[in-house]
Amino acid sequence: MYQVVVAGSINMDVVVSADRHPAVGETVRGYGLNYFPGGKGANQAVAAARLGANTCLLGKLGTDAFAEQLDHFLRDQNIDLTHVLRTEIAPTGTALITVADSDNTIVVVPGANDHLLPDDVTSVEINKGDLLISQFEIPDATIEAFFRHGKERQATTILNPAPAKELSDKLLELVDILIVNESELSFLTNETLNEDPEAGEIARLARKARIHDDQVIVVTLGRHGLLAILGEREIPISGRSVDVVDTTGAGDCFVGAFAGQLSIGSSLDKALEYANAAASVSVQRMGAGISMPTGSDVTAALRQEVTSL
Repeated sequence: MYQVVVAGSINMDVVVSADRHPAVGETVRGYGLNYFPGGKGANQAVAAARLGANTCLLGKLGTDAFAEQLDHFLRDQNIDLTHVLRTEIAPTGTALITVADSDNTIVVVPGANDHLLPDDVTSVEINKGDLLISQFEIPDATIEAFFRHGKERQATTILNPAPAKELSDKLLELVDILIVNESELSFLTNETLNEDPEAGEIARLARKARIHDDQVIVVTLGRHGLLAILGEREIPISGRSVDVVDTTGAGDCFVGAFAGQLSIGSSLDKALEYANAAASVSVQRMGAGISMPTGSDVTAALRQEVTSL
């Protein structure tokens, strides 16, 4: 069994529910204020760990009350936190989330996450075959150093370029598996997808996004499932019909579950199918980190009927 190593953000999610999202300049009444562990890095680590993967998280917290709460939560998930550091320079990262109509809007205040430095992520022991994950809620230079450290040790690198922003060829060259949603794929290729794009159009843009032919591109499509590109091969996985409560963290659940399955020797196809089911479980629950499923949850979901892509 290989190790899953996640370098990424750790946030406290401040979540409020509302009947609808406010328009610009408008105030709406909210209800159900909650504080949930989050951050893309932490979410992905929790997903991998809850599903049985040997998981290590690299990140940075402040020295405030949120830091203590997050540290306690993550330790309860059986995650190696040896490389989760503290800084007095900035507060713990925070995300302000409004949930309405089963969807969300998010404003992220990076805080301590912006102070996770290259030296902080290159001291961890990496072995051949380990799975390294990162996202765009920590500095680019840190991600690049982390992936270069992994590639030198023959690890597999997985990048989830979210929130979407410009991705340099220098960083992309270090990525073995790129996982994006439709909007991120559009951003990276500078092309707009239709509301319900055909598989052929998604495949074309996925091939445009990759920097070399053996790079795996996975495009998650929400309720429509996903499409993965490996060389000339296309791997469609159908969507699952579920009652959506909160989509926050669903993409992170997919990434963590996918990497976790690869770490125990699952094939690419099986890992994609499993991660798709895991994400379908997470959207039926409120919150991000706390919504990540267990292995028994996913096993039950895999038995349920799926809808077509």
